[in-house]
Amino acid sequence: MKSGSLGILNEFADILYKEPKEYLTILKHELAKGLSYPTARENAILFYLNDVKKYSNILSSPNNILAVEYLKAIKKLKSKVLPITVKRVGTPYNSLRIKGNVASATAIRHFITNNKDVEELIPKRSYKMLSHNIENGKIVNDLSSYEREIIYTLRRMKTQEIAELNDVTEGLENVIKKAASTCNNLEDLIDAIKSKRYTRSRIQRILLNALLGITKKDAKDAYRSKPYIRVLGINEKGKELLSRLTRSNTKYEIVTSVKRFAESNTNRLYTNMLDKDILATNVYTLGYENDSKSNLDFTKKLIIKNKK
Repeated sequence: MKSGSLGILNEFADILYKEPKEYLTILKHELAKGLSYPTARENAILFYLNDVKKYSNILSSPNNILAVEYLKAIKKLKSKVLPITVKRVGTPYNSLRIKGNVASATAIRHFITNNKDVEELIPKRSYKMLSHNIENGKIVNDLSSYEREIIYTLRRMKTQEIAELNDVTEGLENVIKKAASTCNNLEDLIDAIKSKRYTRSRIQRILLNALLGITKKDAKDAYRSKPYIRVLGINEKGKELLSRLTRSNTKYEIVTSVKRFAESNTNRLYTNMLDKDILATNVYTLGYENDSKSNLDFTKKLIIKNKK
């Protein structure tokens, strides 16, 4: 995270968790100005705390925003997790600059898209895996890999169906439908939809929601259900922990085999969530240049890393 101060981040998390009446009033006032929700929220917190000098720019950093959301979740869940901060050093989030051998994830993706070598910017093992996937045409650089699928989906959907997608509010469905009817590429589509109120990140989430059919009801159902734990890979220590969790855990389903879980599960909400998981994988592989197979959730086994 950009800020190394857990105290300040905790103050922000407290406000967002407790939502004091005065804060909500200020937030409503800021939103009425036509500001985007992130900007309005940051302004409301600064006004509420009444110390712009001390707290300015905290929520302008995506890393800090994520940290605050983690802290808010810890409070909401009454978790015993003790958070620590790890201050971000080197290049800022989304920067395309390189400082020494440190670069942001955005820069690394940018270099890969433009066929530039990133060997010095990532761990050797990661570079080896990345190179293998690039050589075999199994890499997705960004959302533009699905621009045709996204535009087709939006053109096929009725305006009311778009309105039911998660994150779509205040008549945005009409703007999206109109843009999809006239745009032929992703950048033009996003530019036609975005405004002061709706950030690029939010629009991208909405486009993914359309592609995967994730509605407001789906999101609400997911929030009110206990999540299942999807295990993708483990090492020797992970096997030991997984064994202990399986014996002691009574709250959450632990999924190591999608096939077994799909066959034994009787929870309707889990079925819907798993269907979305499987669809996401199937859509993701459409971005591959080669070997774009579906149903990898069923055919790819749990990755087990053994000691050498």
